Amino acid sequence: MIDPVKKQRLLEQVKALAEDDTVLAFSGGADSALMLALLSQATRCSGKRLLAVYIRTALMPSRDEALAQTLAKKLGVTYEVISINEWEDEAIVQNGPDRCYFCKRKLFMALQEKAAQLGISQIVDGTNHDDLQSYRPGLKAIRELGILSPLAQCEMSKQDVRAYLVDLDLEVAKRPSSPCLATRIPYGTVLEVETLRRIEIAEQFLTSMGCYNVRVRLHGDVARIEVDSAEMALIVHHRKAVLERFKALGFLYVSLDLEGFRSGSLDVKIVS
Repeated sequence: MIDPVKKQRLLEQVKALAEDDTVLAFSGGADSALMLALLSQATRCSGKRLLAVYIRTALMPSRDEALAQTLAKKLGVTYEVISINEWEDEAIVQNGPDRCYFCKRKLFMALQEKAAQLGISQIVDGTNHDDLQSYRPGLKAIRELGILSPLAQCEMSKQDVRAYLVDLDLEVAKRPSSPCLATRIPYGTVLEVETLRRIEIAEQFLTSMGCYNVRVRLHGDVARIEVDSAEMALIVHHRKAVLERFKALGFLYVSLDLEGFRSGSLDVKIVS
């Protein structure tokens, strides 16, 4: 259940935002989906423009784009896609601990350019309050560029967001988080297109088996599987199929992490 005070604060802030034209950074995930739903309602009342923009990048799972387009169409919101080439930026490719800062800055500067072409100055994203509690250097770029994050400002957690989406009867409430594929690679390991695609295919395979939260982290020749504790038995039961698929993808060794799924597990050395 959502804290009614938080909910009211968010609704008031969305109403205020809807008094101006808005570009929403829309990934199709739960957080930006909630902002899309609320802003679409508010801008219909105010008569202001709302544009949902999906940023196509090599670092995001490819399935996200179709999901984003479907939801925008369902809500009747104008939707556009802009493409970014991260491989042009060595600070991103080299994958240092501050990679996310450079990546977010590149993405949102492109979004600002799109908004400027339309004469829109207000850009909103779906950063939530939980994001502020973890290692996210990209948040610095968002603040520097003046991007508005109503969910974070109203202290809406991921749990609050999902509960609100359930109230709105939007299926995206059940969708697991789908972060940048670079989060599967240890800092200092150079990013490669082919490696990220192999990881994405491996994760899709585990998802097709019935796993909910899935991460395949790559440590040299070792693919380390993270799934929820309750689903570890599923991986073990289908051990031969998992090994066969992962080996076919070029992973030399395959391991199951006994700690289970946890967000940002490669940040341990940085935040500890």
